[in-house]
Amino acid sequence: MSYIHKTISGLKSTSPAQAEFYQAVEEVLDSLAPILESNKLYQQQAIIQRLVEPERQIMFRVPWVDDQGMIKVNKGYRIEFNSALGPYKGGLRFHPSVNASIIKFLGFEQIFKNALTGLPIGGGKGGSNFNPKGKSDGEIMRFCQSFMTELYRHIGPTTDVPAGDIGVGAREIGYMFGQYKRLTGRYEGVLTGKSLLWGGSLVRKEATGYGVVYFAENMLSIKNKTLKDKRCLISGSGNVAIYAIEKLYELGAKPITCSDSTGTLYHEEGIDLSLLKKLKEESRVSLASYIEVHKNAMFIPINEYPKGGHAVWRFKADAAFPCATQNELTLADAQALITNGCKLVSEGANMPSTQDAINTFVDAKIAYGPSKAANAGGVATSQLEMAQNSSMQTWSFVQVDEKLKEIMKNIFETAHEAAIEFGQPGNLVLGANIAGFKRVADAMLEQGVV
Repeated sequence: MSYIHKTISGLKSTSPAQAEFYQAVEEVLDSLAPILESNKLYQQQAIIQRLVEPERQIMFRVPWVDDQGMIKVNKGYRIEFNSALGPYKGGLRFHPSVNASIIKFLGFEQIFKNALTGLPIGGGKGGSNFNPKGKSDGEIMRFCQSFMTELYRHIGPTTDVPAGDIGVGAREIGYMFGQYKRLTGRYEGVLTGKSLLWGGSLVRKEATGYGVVYFAENMLSIKNKTLKDKRCLISGSGNVAIYAIEKLYELGAKPITCSDSTGTLYHEEGIDLSLLKKLKEESRVSLASYIEVHKNAMFIPINEYPKGGHAVWRFKADAAFPCATQNELTLADAQALITNGCKLVSEGANMPSTQDAINTFVDAKIAYGPSKAANAGGVATSQLEMAQNSSMQTWSFVQVDEKLKEIMKNIFETAHEAAIEFGQPGNLVLGANIAGFKRVADAMLEQGVV
């Protein structure tokens, strides 16, 4: 058994029943063979074994009281995975699907994503199986306060700086920051994704969506092509999807799909962005309401999805942007995309493609941007928010957007050059994994056995 597979086998033994975590680890480690062979020191110093084991795993209960006076209990998590490059950095996710496996896969991915940005931040992730949907502001506030009552002991501006993720926006960040301030008596940049009124950064809400499109533009630029006039499929309808659609329109592309938990929307004329924002940012209703305004659009309910896949990927298009959640793009979906003329996939969600789908994209040699590289715009802008907080400055939208664009270009070039160096030009999965690993691993070597 190889060194890598021994490591994975040992991980499954010590961390049982964590399928998403295993998937993330296997995807990374399988592409590290070339660099592990070229530098035996990584094996001698047990870098892989140390990387797959979090430095700290914090799990706690979160009791809170609903509007009827009933006591509810949720689980809370913070996985502080690796701090070789800087304080732990990664979002908090509030969603019913959250469990230890989900948080560990997200935290593990975050190590490499953050390393690729070139910024001084380590990797972490957290969250809860609390579902904000359908809850009143009062219930969300009480939950967030209870969550922070435990979490505050483990975070700080130079130790661990959480951000938002699915289910955690400026409202939830505000409630948690208020409780942190109450408990510590300190006003400091301990959370990112804050309101612009009190320390947030312009472009933070848009950053992941904009970044995934900037990454796609870089993938096309080496072929002397652009996104102009390209038909694009987008999944999701949260911040990532909405602002990917916004940036696609700015660059002359034509986004024709989006989706939510109830189904897929297809609009041949192009998604009506202002209506989408109204439905999802203001009214927070199903995408099915879209066709009440645009009769010529099509809504496919989730119970009518094709077997083994998703309706959002079954239309003719040039490019695809999975921006919803993990494992939303299957082997059948990947095959359908390629059959329908798709030449580019840029991932806005975390690990949205299954391993079979990734292999299909790589084998077909289409332009494929893996999530740890393509969706790093969010965490990059979070670090820019930290920089503004520490320097007591506020940068303009244009300033932050330009910095974001440059960071995404650097991430692409780093992954692209690593792929060439290790004999697989164009394979950004291998390039991103090796480049991210090398930066973290070399820092770990210099810091000794910790």
